[in-house]
Amino acid sequence: MNINNIPDAGKLCRQDLMSLEEYAGKRDAYRRQVMAHKKNRQVSLGPNARLYFEDRVTMLYQIQEILRIEKIFEADAIEEELDAYNPLIPDGSNWKATFMIEYEDEVERRQALSRLIGIERRIWIRIGNLESVAPVANEDLVRETEDKTSAVHFLRFELAPEMIRQLRRHADVFMGVDHPEYAHETGPLPENIVRSLSRDLHAGD
Repeated sequence: MNINNIPDAGKLCRQDLMSLEEYAGKRDAYRRQVMAHKKNRQVSLGPNARLYFEDRVTMLYQIQEILRIEKIFEADAIEEELDAYNPLIPDGSNWKATFMIEYEDEVERRQALSRLIGIERRIWIRIGNLESVAPVANEDLVRETEDKTSAVHFLRFELAPEMIRQLRRHADVFMGVDHPEYAHETGPLPENIVRSLSRDLHAGD
């Protein structure tokens, strides 16, 4: 499978998947393509946080890996995985990302998670000189308690039509987080990242 042949838009279905046998034979080459693709879809927010922007390629790979690891081949079980991961594919007017809080030291990570409650709602994206947009976070389930937040959050950034127009006119893109315990800004984003993320947006085409 060549990831360049995978359409940018639309939800995944069983016909998009390789069988376990086919995937086993093509996995190494396919994985190299996906890893290179992912490098153009990651944005660091300081030293300990990162946005991983998802699309059809990343979700197809995720599902194939789960099917391989769990040895899933029954139709109903495959549909369950598709139902779980399809919501993370952009819909044409938004960006969807996995937000990761990353500390190598376990003690330091636990301490950080207790300080960073609500951080997923303090992330922002700005295109050109337009107003920043905050994400809709964790639509699948609550990922924080009174004592700590999760190290993993799922975010949806809805982009207004004018934001998409500015992006297509090559406006700069900035991203950041302004939590009281963790504040960082990055941008303008490199052209390779902006180009990859722009392919997620089909509204108005």
